Amino acid sequence: MPPVIRRQEVVAICLVGLLIICIITGLYLAKAFFLPITMAFIVGTMLSPAASFLERFRIPRALAAVLIVITATAGATFMVGLIGSPAVEWSSKLPELGSMLKEKLHVFDRPLALWQQLQSTIGGPDNLGSLHLPKIDWVQPALEFLSPTFAEFLLFIATLIMFIASWRDLRRALIMNFGEREWRLRTLRILNEIEGHLGNYLLIVTMINVGVGIITGLICAITGMPNPAGLGALAAILNFIPIIGPVAMFAVLVVVGIVSFPTLGGALLAPAMFTVMTFMEGHFLTPMIVGRRLALNALAVFLALAFWTWLWGPMGAFLSSPLLIVALIVKEHLMPDDAPQLPEG
Repeated sequence: MPPVIRRQEVVAICLVGLLIICIITGLYLAKAFFLPITMAFIVGTMLSPAASFLERFRIPRALAAVLIVITATAGATFMVGLIGSPAVEWSSKLPELGSMLKEKLHVFDRPLALWQQLQSTIGGPDNLGSLHLPKIDWVQPALEFLSPTFAEFLLFIATLIMFIASWRDLRRALIMNFGEREWRLRTLRILNEIEGHLGNYLLIVTMINVGVGIITGLICAITGMPNPAGLGALAAILNFIPIIGPVAMFAVLVVVGIVSFPTLGGALLAPAMFTVMTFMEGHFLTPMIVGRRLALNALAVFLALAFWTWLWGPMGAFLSSPLLIVALIVKEHLMPDDAPQLPEG
């Protein structure tokens, strides 16, 4: 009898593994459909409290959904507009900027020569004799990777409006789908907690990122960096992506600083101040504001970020933390941690 049970458990594990692989494969291959739908569901859940607030002023929920989406789209368009003009200007000067950057990085020729000599002494490869900048033929593929198609954007906007407008009916249908009262109450608690947590997450993260953008703009203005408003807007947008966003912004500030300033010290002043600011924000300000209920394990955040970025790119990186919050809430309600705690020490 025990071997039969063991064999059944192995078969069950294999079937679950195959199901997970099939789901991940489907999400990857059908990204053009599932990404905008998932994005609309997550963002719609975040914005649903705003629609409920507008309903208190006797504004129909469908009209409230349209107003909320228009307002959010206008804000995003404004932020992109601050970045777009200087980005187009810099992209038109990429060959010139590349040669200028290469010329200014000659300060690293001597350390690279010493490194090459050390490698030759110990018998390693000696292919770092000079600093070579990558070619710029990556720009077009990068833009295609970062920019959603018009069909995906249209699907996202349409789904977002209809989701916010019909969220109450969807909630009621999900709850009444269960026959037992206990499961109905559990589903209601899960949905309420997801809506509350995601709404708070969007509000808090947006306020923090706007503050990061303003401070970054001030840092760039004080240090004499070009287009501080655009760099501040870029910092605010990139900070929505955990870990990757601040690192990418640091790299942007380094490149802009090296191109714009005659000395390496002046070029690294703004990136250094930005690093101090993001360290204070990430280790002190955000944990203090977010609090224990929205705090996430650093390893879980990193693994979720890596997985969803691999699966869906930058938009997947943006969705990684909200999806992790949803998964943890569902896990807490469906699999409560009632096991006895291990003694400390």
